[in-house]
Amino acid sequence: MEKNAKILVIGHDDVIERSLVDYLKKSGFGNVRTADALHLDLQQRTQADEFFSREKIDYVFLGSVRSGGIEANQKLAADFLLENLCAQNNVIRAAHQNNVKKLLYLASSCIYPKDSAQPLREDSLLTGPLEETSAPYAVAKIAGVKTCQAFRKQYGMNAVVAVPATVYGPGCETDLATAHVLGALLAKFHRAVEERSPEVSVWGSGAPRREFIFADDFAEAAALLMDNYDGEAQVNIGCGEDVSIRELAALLAGVTGFKGKIVFDASKPDGVKQKLLDNTALTKMGWKPKIRLQEGLERTYQWYKQSALQER
Repeated sequence: MEKNAKILVIGHDDVIERSLVDYLKKSGFGNVRTADALHLDLQQRTQADEFFSREKIDYVFLGSVRSGGIEANQKLAADFLLENLCAQNNVIRAAHQNNVKKLLYLASSCIYPKDSAQPLREDSLLTGPLEETSAPYAVAKIAGVKTCQAFRKQYGMNAVVAVPATVYGPGCETDLATAHVLGALLAKFHRAVEERSPEVSVWGSGAPRREFIFADDFAEAAALLMDNYDGEAQVNIGCGEDVSIRELAALLAGVTGFKGKIVFDASKPDGVKQKLLDNTALTKMGWKPKIRLQEGLERTYQWYKQSALQER
């Protein structure tokens, strides 16, 4: 990417969008904009077409316009499916029609079958059934992968696909109704310390294993793929390590200073048993993560505490 290139980052003011914008600006890119800040409703085809025709964007990072954890996926399944389908279809089409130099589509690790061998390889896509708790969202993201590949095949469009693990860090969602597990638990433990609660309840058995990648590492990997990868197959962005939800809860209790009891509510769904990405393809390009989970959690909690103070 050229330093003066017009770059559009599409998300929903989430940690993916924020981390990409911060990284690009710190790297010297002076013309980075977000669909959120521009108040673009990319579900409306006319808005997408008019914007791309007028602005002549060079590069697009296309994330989700709606996402969340298990609870949000269950309650808003139709919204997650339709809103992402509409927006990504409109953006990919408009990007092609207006000669965008390159588009990087950001999928999700939930696109892989629930019973795939671990770690999850890129070639396991569509080889088995999806995890039911996130299937509608996963279907939308799989459609995005296939749309990019179809535009490459039919039109020669330079569209590539990345599959990040769960991204966390300053700016991550912490609303209990919509957040992924790490952000939701961070907020729960902080509130428990503030209110001196004797226990914290955690959804599920605590056994499922999840992979988390710090926002700065994710953004660096995404920028590397935008600059250096031109293949058809999707590329996983993962740190190569996972933890159980039970282990994550213990780490968060330590980071926040919670001394009470952690209770696992087995009546709530666990989701898929494990989601660890095979990051071999990415590491062969020279990338490796810099921030280990403990440091990342500490940095995220410092941000969260400062944000909570500012809101008072």
